[in-house]
Amino acid sequence: MASNEEILAGLAEIINEETGLAPEAVQLEKSFTDDLDIDSISMMTIVVNAEEKFGVRIPDEEVKNLSTVGDAVDFISKAQA
Repeated sequence: MASNEEILAGLAEIINEETGLAPEAVQLEKSFTDDLDIDSISMMTIVVNAEEKFGVRIPDEEVKNLSTVGDAVDFISKAQA
């Protein structure tokens, strides 16, 4: 099971690969849409890559609840438990 710090770092890598955003810009309080300017298509790619990387399932109906990076870290952390 990955720690929250490892999940954050992993998400930052995935977001960097998808969008070119610097990994250090990916912080827990950042909103995917408002702060990081991630559109729904990029978000789905990020979700699929996160599922593969962390070995979790993120149902489509849950994705809309993941508005911040912190929400995603929390969801992945709980899904791994």
